[in-house]
Amino acid sequence: MENHGRGAAPRPEGGDRRPPDPLPYEGVWRFTAAAVDASVPQARHAVRDLLHRQGVPVPDDLVHGLLLIVSELVTNAVKHAALLSPVLAVEVAVGAEWVRVSVEDNHPYRPTALEADHGQTGGRGLLLVREVAREAGGVVDVEHTATGGKVIWAALPLKPARLP
Repeated sequence: MENHGRGAAPRPEGGDRRPPDPLPYEGVWRFTAAAVDASVPQARHAVRDLLHRQGVPVPDDLVHGLLLIVSELVTNAVKHAALLSPVLAVEVAVGAEWVRVSVEDNHPYRPTALEADHGQTGGRGLLLVREVAREAGGVVDVEHTATGGKVIWAALPLKPARLP
């Protein structure tokens, strides 16, 4: 049984055993984009606007981390998968205690986080994604899809902003 990010809080015996109603900001949103450079800022803006529109209680530093992850994952799909996957999908899933962003393409090969030479200007995207997720207490993974492609996702704990 999945807990959908609600934690392992005990439930009272007897009575109504229905799961609690979802919070107003919980849900899953998915959009597709062409595997072109212009899709990187479009995806980033779409995710930022979605989080704001849904009223997701996410602090600014976590938003910045999520947007960096989206940028890197979409950039990787555009750079490395566009030949076999002219369209990619971006998904945002928000639970009560977590937010997950993922990018799916139809390229069959799993990406590898390369240790880039310090003189290189690229090649560190996946390392950056993993580090941002780790610092936020989240995880990153890659899964194969039923159609032979892959989805790369990062899930970060949702820590509501503290009021002064």
